Amino acid sequence: MTAESIEIYRSGDRRSCEERAFVLTAVGIAHDLSQSADGFSLWVDLDDLPTARHHLLLYQQESRRPAPPPPVAAPRLYDHAWVGSALYVLVLLGVALALSAGVGRLDAFEAGELNAGLVRQGQWWRAWTALTLHLDPAHIAANIGAGAWFGYLAGRLLGPGTAWALVVLGAGAANWIEALLAAADHRAVGASTAVFTALGLLAAYSWRERHLMTQRPAQRYGPLFAGVILLGWLGTSGEHTDVMAHLLGFAVGGLLGALIAAPRVQRYWRRLPQWLGGGLALGLLGVAWACA
Repeated sequence: MTAESIEIYRSGDRRSCEERAFVLTAVGIAHDLSQSADGFSLWVDLDDLPTARHHLLLYQQESRRPAPPPPVAAPRLYDHAWVGSALYVLVLLGVALALSAGVGRLDAFEAGELNAGLVRQGQWWRAWTALTLHLDPAHIAANIGAGAWFGYLAGRLLGPGTAWALVVLGAGAANWIEALLAAADHRAVGASTAVFTALGLLAAYSWRERHLMTQRPAQRYGPLFAGVILLGWLGTSGEHTDVMAHLLGFAVGGLLGALIAAPRVQRYWRRLPQWLGGGLALGLLGVAWACA
């Protein structure tokens, strides 16, 4: 150091001075650390004073930055999600086998199909009974495969009872909305509305869960993009595809998924037993058929 050295920093804490001395060493500025009755001082040559001050100011600003928030824990995954999908398969196959064997009403399609005109006249139950009716083996096989898989994934995130209660409730609501929007002579059957309700529920809930985590935008919005791509791929192909029902099912499922992912809402529904949600789903279908 020269005779024209000047004190640039003083502190009663030796470590604080040493940290700043390390900064000056890293940028190649000569310095000296001294101790006196007042504490510890850091000295630099007068010619190096502006540069030294600049680097120490940057160091001070960097040190004041708050620490990044800790990452949010991974979402809880529920066991036994396969139970909900298994019951879904049993309901669809059970209704199909009963009708083919002549068990129950012979006019089940006439009584349970989604008939837009009759729904508007007050036969709300058709929005749910139509979910259990299928025209042929290929129709029911497609809905069983896709619905069981999307329902399983949703069940892993929300629990099988909660997931299927929302799927059945949302799919019926989507059918009911379609009946209000479609022509009065519009008729439809099949669980495909429930399939895309489960997809929308899964996509929106995953998006909201990831939105709370410290992830990049591509990771946060990935579930939504994937859900829309699957909707376009699976929900618009085919000669007799009910595109409106698929779009409404996905939209209603998405709204339910975003709503139930809210932290305040989660605190309430996570306290409910899963059997209660599963009972609600089965009970709603049972009440609908009883009204039919």
